[in-house]
Amino acid sequence: MTRTDSDATPCDPALEQTAQAWLVRLRGTSDVAIRRAFEDWLAQRPEHAQAYARAETLWRLTEMPATRLALEEADALEIYLRPRRAPRNPRRWAYPLASVACLLAMLWLGGWWQPGDWLQDWRADYVAAPGQVAEWKLADGSYLSLDAGSAVRVRIDGGQRRVELLRGAVALRVKRDALPFVVEAGEGRARVLGTEFEVRRGAGATRVTVLQGRVAVSAGTGAGAAEEVLGAGQQVGFADGELGRPVAVDAAAALAWRQGWLSFYRQPLAEVLDELARYYPGRILLLDDALGRQPVSGSFRSDDPEAALKSLQAVLGYRQQILFGRLVVIR
Repeated sequence: MTRTDSDATPCDPALEQTAQAWLVRLRGTSDVAIRRAFEDWLAQRPEHAQAYARAETLWRLTEMPATRLALEEADALEIYLRPRRAPRNPRRWAYPLASVACLLAMLWLGGWWQPGDWLQDWRADYVAAPGQVAEWKLADGSYLSLDAGSAVRVRIDGGQRRVELLRGAVALRVKRDALPFVVEAGEGRARVLGTEFEVRRGAGATRVTVLQGRVAVSAGTGAGAAEEVLGAGQQVGFADGELGRPVAVDAAAALAWRQGWLSFYRQPLAEVLDELARYYPGRILLLDDALGRQPVSGSFRSDDPEAALKSLQAVLGYRQQILFGRLVVIR
């Protein structure tokens, strides 16, 4: 029988954070008095030792990504600040920040701190919060729907109708007009006059799915970029400047997230977990790349991601642990 911590006694968030604080403090000092105080705290209750053991486990999970997180955040901040001051080297701050980043990564994995994509949110005109789908009517009469955790920039003025998908997925019902409506996602774009379609950015590729009408999709913005014209019920993906071949799909199922359903057909488990993570009130961590490539088919209620995770575990038989009541570790 596959072991799960789902039925374990819920953790006390204050105790977990205290254990994490002790872990960080001990790594930065050799003070004997501090170590004695820690040992006294550890001996007070069995739960203290258990919480500290969980903190150590989570620290090990985040040690490698922590330095990368520090570098990425420093680089992102440098891009934002560059127009405001003379150039500096952000990487000289990266390694002193590694321990802090590791603690933040621990809190992120535990679900108590959600850094999100703060630069994207700062640039965005519309953002859907995690776990929520949102819809807006645009100035030209078109309707824009965002999947949970998604963000876009919108420009509908001065002779242009343009949406930039910063992350996640956007579905559009475009009002017919002589002025083309363009959606940009990374290096690619989709161009329409009037239709209903979705653009979804994933870790490996971006996919365009058409529910009604016709959409011209290109993998680049240059004049020589390859282009495919999709009709209703077709989907195409692109990545790294390469455009895939159109395939027939159940477009209504692909866009069913607007009605509260997440539908997948032979999608890798890693991609399925990424989508579920938009709705899960915590973090989902997959530690097995081979498992992540396993194909998954099925439909799940987006308002019950825990039930979806249990169904996937029952079918695929992987090991699933829940730490702190918020972090799901799959391996």
